[in-house]
Amino acid sequence: MSRENIRNGADATAATNATDASATAAAAPEDTPAPSSIHTPRSTLRSAARRLGPVLAVYGTLKLAGFVVFLSLLDSAGDFRTKAPRFGGGAHPWDVLATWDGWWYQQIAAHGYHPALEAVPGATGLITVQENSAAFFPLYPALMRLVSEVTGLGLYGAGLLVSVVASFAAALGIYALTERFGGHRAGLAAAGLWAVWPGSGVEWAVYSDSLYVALAVWACHAVLTRRWLTAGVLTCLAGLNRPTAAALIAALAVAALLALRRREDGARPLAALLIAPLGLAGYLVWVGHRMGDYGGYFKLQSGAWAHSFDYGKHTLHVLRSLPVGHYDYIYAYPYEDLIGVGVVLLALALLLLLIRLRPPAALVVYTVMTMVLVLGSQQIFGNVSRYLLPAFPLFLPLALALRRIGPALLYTLLGIAALASGSYAGYALFELGIP
Repeated sequence: MSRENIRNGADATAATNATDASATAAAAPEDTPAPSSIHTPRSTLRSAARRLGPVLAVYGTLKLAGFVVFLSLLDSAGDFRTKAPRFGGGAHPWDVLATWDGWWYQQIAAHGYHPALEAVPGATGLITVQENSAAFFPLYPALMRLVSEVTGLGLYGAGLLVSVVASFAAALGIYALTERFGGHRAGLAAAGLWAVWPGSGVEWAVYSDSLYVALAVWACHAVLTRRWLTAGVLTCLAGLNRPTAAALIAALAVAALLALRRREDGARPLAALLIAPLGLAGYLVWVGHRMGDYGGYFKLQSGAWAHSFDYGKHTLHVLRSLPVGHYDYIYAYPYEDLIGVGVVLLALALLLLLIRLRPPAALVVYTVMTMVLVLGSQQIFGNVSRYLLPAFPLFLPLALALRRIGPALLYTLLGIAALASGSYAGYALFELGIP
């Protein structure tokens, strides 16, 4: 369905509603206010609950189903009991949720940053620099610390609470964005897809992904609704959370420049354009200053984790190697990588379908740039399903297709995917690879 068809349908619905409202007003006595004009806090809350409650219920139910399967698989396999608490282990299955990156976030929340570029003595291979917390952006651990101090929860509990709340905020944002193009049922389908998407296992973990997606989707929504200052502030905050906010900054910049060219909304697009990059640029400059090297963040990522932008060489190497059963690339995890290949192919197909729908330029730029940053980098390939979670506009073509089927079949399909996601989106990331 094209944007024109979607817009025509929305216009027809609006016209029908306007006619009905006019008829009701004409029939009512002059001194009786129209029902739609009476707004009380209770009625507003009820209206919001009727509209958004199903979104939260659909996302929460699907996510909980996958989460229970994930923890059950962890407990059944028991491998986490033999691993170090920092590297995927712990005394209980749920301890795994705060390992790997989660361990680093807890360290930052507890002790702050000490940026440094320290060489590994005698190292000559890929890893030449010692790992340092400066590789992890500050917004998420700052919220962990704040929530911990306010609620009395430990850093693990605070981090999990931030992630879970942010995941629901992201679901609402994905619903609101999709509803603009495909209506209520498409929005529900998109929120359900967010719960079962490959890589969604990190949504309820001590990871920053849910927070970033929540900020990004609402920033995109603010751009589309021309709330420029809100978009600029949210993009700035996203830049304090993950480096891939560069894609969001680029999307906002395109939308703002188009608005300025059309002389729309005064100086607000320019203000948003100036505010948006402050978070990302500010953190990179601060880390570089503390390290005594303004390229220090990128040297740390490359030297300590072998993560660097290589214009897609590593991704192409994996895509050529896996089909013939070769695993001669760095960070090879066969099962996780196989899921990653499927995600890459699915994402490329959905991108073509998204472009065919002719959405606003900001969404196309954001999606393309996110994919370029992920697929153009040398990193743990199996994590591509997680790194592409922020490419939520890819849900739009699927959501528009899923809205055509009945609710019973829709929720059955999503329910099956939710149960399976405990393996492909959770266990595969945390136990069969490194998230």
